[in-house]
Amino acid sequence: MPLVTRVTDLIGRTPLFELAATSTGTRLLLKLEQFNPTGAAKIRMAREMVLDAERRGLLASGGHIIESTSGNTGLGLAVVAAERGYRFTAVVDHHACKDKLRAMRAMGAELVFVADADDDTLATSAREDLAEAMAAERDDAYFTEQHNNDANAVGYYAVAEELLEDVERVDILLSAVGTGGSLFGTATRLRQLGCTPHVIGVEPIGSIAFGGPGGPYWQSGTGTPPGATIGTAVDYALLDEGVKVSDVAAFATARAVANKLGLMIGGSAGGSVHAALARLEKFPPGSTVVTIVCDGGEKYLDTVFDDDWMSARDLLDADAEHEVLDMLERYTPTTRRGGLVEAR
Repeated sequence: MPLVTRVTDLIGRTPLFELAATSTGTRLLLKLEQFNPTGAAKIRMAREMVLDAERRGLLASGGHIIESTSGNTGLGLAVVAAERGYRFTAVVDHHACKDKLRAMRAMGAELVFVADADDDTLATSAREDLAEAMAAERDDAYFTEQHNNDANAVGYYAVAEELLEDVERVDILLSAVGTGGSLFGTATRLRQLGCTPHVIGVEPIGSIAFGGPGGPYWQSGTGTPPGATIGTAVDYALLDEGVKVSDVAAFATARAVANKLGLMIGGSAGGSVHAALARLEKFPPGSTVVTIVCDGGEKYLDTVFDDDWMSARDLLDADAEHEVLDMLERYTPTTRRGGLVEAR
C-alpha cells in the first residue's frame, strides 16, 4: 500500500473471505468491510455524502454537518468532518453501542441524545426529526439525511468494482438493509458493469421495510422500525427477495462465527450470514454468493458477545449457536479443511 496522508485514503480494497462452500460448488463469500477506517462500511457513504454536498454548494468552509445515526454513519462523518474542517453533531439514542458513541466523541463529534440515559429503545424517527430541525435552525448547517440521500448508494459503487476485481461474477448478493445504500448501491453498480445478481435483502423481525408487523428488535444499524419512514435508498426495483431474521438467530450466528473461526462480525451481519447459510444448498450449483459484512463484532463486546446482556433480553440460545456451528462445519471450504489438517 502506498504512503497516504488522510485517513479516508485508507477506505476500500477490503478483503473477501470464503466462509462456506457446498459440495456442488456454491460459495459464500464475505466482503469484510470492518477493514475500513472506523471498522465499518458506512465511512464509504459518509465521505461521498460530504463530497456531494461540497460539489453542490451545500457545505461551506467551516460548516456544520448534522446527522441522525445509530453509530457507524456517525463514525464515518466524524472522520470526514475532522479531515475537512467541519463541525459535526450526531443525534443519537441509547440503543446505540456505547463504544460507537465513545469513539464519535473521541473524534470531536458533539452528541445530542433524544432520550434519557435509562431509555435504550430504538428512536430512529425521533432522531431524524430532531436532526432535521436542528439543521433548519442554523444557516451554516447541512443535514446529510442518510436515508434519503442519493450519494449514500453512490458511496458503495466501489464495493461492486472491488468485487469484480476479485471474482468473475456475483450470482447472489445478500445483505442487511438499513438505509439500503450498501446493498442497492452495490447492486446498481454491478448491473452497470454487466453483472446482474439475484438481490436478497435481510432485515430483523420487527422491521417494516419488507412488510409484516412491526416491533422492537436489537440488531443495530439495520432495518426500519415502526414509525420510521423507509428511505429512498431502499430500491425495491432492484430487490428480488426480502427476508427477515430474528435477533436470536442473527446474534447466535455472529457468536458462532467468532467461536469457530476467530472472525468477529456484527449482529446485523450475523443476520445476513444466517440467511445465507440456511439456504446455501438451495442456490443453483456453482453460485457465488456475496454478503457485505458492514462492520466487525469488536464494537458489540458489551452486547452481542456479553452473556449477561444477552440473557437479560432473552437472546442467549445455546441450541441456536450449535445449529450455526453445525452449518459452518458442514460447509467448511476444502481449502480450509486442508489447512487445519496441516496445522495439526
